[in-house]
Amino acid sequence: MRIFKTKSFSRFADREGIEDDELYRAITRAEAGRIDADMGGGVIKQRLARPGQGKSGGYRSIIIFRRGTKAFFVYGFAKSERDNIRTDELKAFRKLADQLLGMNGADILAAIKNGTIKEIDYHG
Repeated sequence: MRIFKTKSFSRFADREGIEDDELYRAITRAEAGRIDADMGGGVIKQRLARPGQGKSGGYRSIIIFRRGTKAFFVYGFAKSERDNIRTDELKAFRKLADQLLGMNGADILAAIKNGTIKEIDYHG
């Protein structure tokens, strides 16, 4: 399983103090079938804990996910700021899922090199 975050998600996570370990835990839960919301088309929503607190008042992440292969953290928001994403946003995430999940090794390497995505370094 390879786990990535987009440039914009990285900025969100850095600003909010969300560590890569928390992202890894979210994917571990998804891999075990504990997905908070399956939004279809390779898009899932997982809760992330606020640093030093729990998940209930924390953050929500939109992840492009294919079990056993790839996961891309693409969007994050605080539960206190909004309840969910809009229908048009979900459509856009599903289109993005087709693109990201269709990437081969060379595509992924090019995206890492140009800074579009960053691979999460974990010991799993």
